Amino acid sequence: MGEFFSCGPGGGPGLAVFLNAGDPPLDVLADLVAMLDESGVDCLELAVPFPGSVTDGPVVRRSADRALARGVGLNETLKFVAAVRPGLARLRIALLVDWSHSLARRPLPSVVTDIAGSGVDGLLVHALPPRLRAGYYDVTAEAGLPIVTTCYHGVSAPAVMAEAAAHASAYLYLVAHYGRSGTAPAAGYGGLARTVARLRKDTVSPIAVGFGVRTRADVAAIHACGADAAIVGSAGVARIERALGEDRDVVVEFRDFIRSVQPSHNAVT
Repeated sequence: MGEFFSCGPGGGPGLAVFLNAGDPPLDVLADLVAMLDESGVDCLELAVPFPGSVTDGPVVRRSADRALARGVGLNETLKFVAAVRPGLARLRIALLVDWSHSLARRPLPSVVTDIAGSGVDGLLVHALPPRLRAGYYDVTAEAGLPIVTTCYHGVSAPAVMAEAAAHASAYLYLVAHYGRSGTAPAAGYGGLARTVARLRKDTVSPIAVGFGVRTRADVAAIHACGADAAIVGSAGVARIERALGEDRDVVVEFRDFIRSVQPSHNAVT
């Protein structure tokens, strides 16, 4: 479990952050990534922007639209990762790519080779058709590229959860509730404990929980349910949107946000 998240249930919670490549602009994002590494964040879940995501709330969709307007796609994102990844001491990068927008028109073995060659530490494919999963598992294994699998608390069928647990080689992303990003489970994160325990029996990879994580208390609650890490998405993206709109220093604003949610054991001063 050590590759993506430095601490598991026996220590403190790991922290992952979601951002769209190109929001903020790539030159600013490079400085922001360096700050995340220096600040002790474990993982950057970096999305290749795509339009009209049905699983994301308005904050993340606006972010994707801004990045797309700046001309950022898969090729630009891979070049960005190749440039920044060698300089990172701690931070891992998991690339999130939408199947229809970025992958469907390219041979899967070729594009997986390109993605692995960029230096990403893991790959999460959004909306991969079920009929293609077996081939995807084979191709990524052949490329030596760890993958992030997903399932939903309270919604995914036992067979789906078992498949996600069996094939997670980077980490398993447990979505806290069925809905759009930015919304938290109404009853809090405590109810995830049984789901995490069930998944733990079938995987040796870390389990990270996301959706609606906004505060240090949320991160602590996720850790208390037995997960290895919390994924912060919309709340951080909203901070970037505000900083851009107010012409403030995006890196400084985001650093302050990270400090507000980061477990004290992870913080680097």
